[in-house]
Amino acid sequence: MTYPTVPPRHPPLRRWILGVSGGIAAYKACELTRLLVKAGAEVQVIMTQAATQFVTPLTFQSLSGRPVLSHIWEPRQDNGMDHIDLARWAEAILIAPASADFLARIAHGMADDLLTTLVAARSIPLYLAPAMNQAMWNNPANQRNVEQLTLDGAIFLGPGEGQQACGETGMGRLLEPSELLSLLSPLIGSKPLVDLRGKRIVLTAGPTVEAIDPVRTLTNISSGKMGYALAAAAVISGADVTLISGPTALSVPAGCHLIPVHSAAQMRDAVLSEIQDADLFFSVAAVADYTPESPSGHKIKKTGAPMTLTLVPTPDILATVAALPNPPFCVGFAAESQHLEEYAKRKRLAKNIPLIVGNLAQRALGRDDNEVTLFDANGSHPLSPASKEILAHQILAHAITLMNTQST
Repeated sequence: MTYPTVPPRHPPLRRWILGVSGGIAAYKACELTRLLVKAGAEVQVIMTQAATQFVTPLTFQSLSGRPVLSHIWEPRQDNGMDHIDLARWAEAILIAPASADFLARIAHGMADDLLTTLVAARSIPLYLAPAMNQAMWNNPANQRNVEQLTLDGAIFLGPGEGQQACGETGMGRLLEPSELLSLLSPLIGSKPLVDLRGKRIVLTAGPTVEAIDPVRTLTNISSGKMGYALAAAAVISGADVTLISGPTALSVPAGCHLIPVHSAAQMRDAVLSEIQDADLFFSVAAVADYTPESPSGHKIKKTGAPMTLTLVPTPDILATVAALPNPPFCVGFAAESQHLEEYAKRKRLAKNIPLIVGNLAQRALGRDDNEVTLFDANGSHPLSPASKEILAHQILAHAITLMNTQST
């Protein structure tokens, strides 16, 4: 699925109506509300009656700071024109999740509750984030509704592909709240720290998995969260992003091109195939340092006797890229358990790269926050502890500043 690139608007859209229709994905709209408010948006939540069966209005009221509206016959205005009043107040409408039933109703101009009436009365942009079973998404009637709404000017955000609540797999998943925010940030006016338009970035993320036999592997512990946060931040900043990732449980940041790999050798080959015209390379992945010399083609049976594995070094992807005739600006990552500054500085010099990001593994692995220090030729630059999303923007800003300085 190719997600739309939502261009910035000037002035930014600050006042948003978040419509929540009925479906199990309604719980994700809670986190989306929090993220929108955090990004600086004013959010008025409007729920269909079906949506209130999945999440209570009080939850959204607590997150948005505004009373939730759900009934057309409970007007706030003396003239009973809530839908007109709200359409004049808001600058954009986002429906997330947008169920198949809701898409059908607004595609045919129905206005039988507050949310559909508001959509019918609007003269402002309408964004739709679908969420439904894969069979419902692919149903010909639903696809006709999607086509009609697109012709009417609605902008679809997703859906995504993957495991669904019903147990099936396919298109129809609601995009993750962080993905939706990435797409909408330019509209809201959440400005990235740097402008990466025209830049191409290649990143590695997650672990690599080295086969011992068909059912056993060697790997490093890595959630992939830092690499995925950097990919999302780069997309928000306007870059063309290729994410080469080992196995993770994370959703792919909207707007970037994913190349899934397993082994260190596969990751090296993918990087070398993508790196030629890259401006920056972020080597964030926790690449296994060793791989079995001769993995077995069949499951090794347990005998109770000791087993000896002969391991050989895996390719040094970052050093290989840095040694290219015209390398991109290279940023490495060093997760250490002790002596962070000593080891990170040594690694930067050994790989001949301009910047390395160091952290203590025990403070970051699997967590949503991190505490990192940037090491370059000018010394060390510790960043304040923050979420990996915030740190990603700060790392990008430091890298671009350093790259621009070196090119002048």
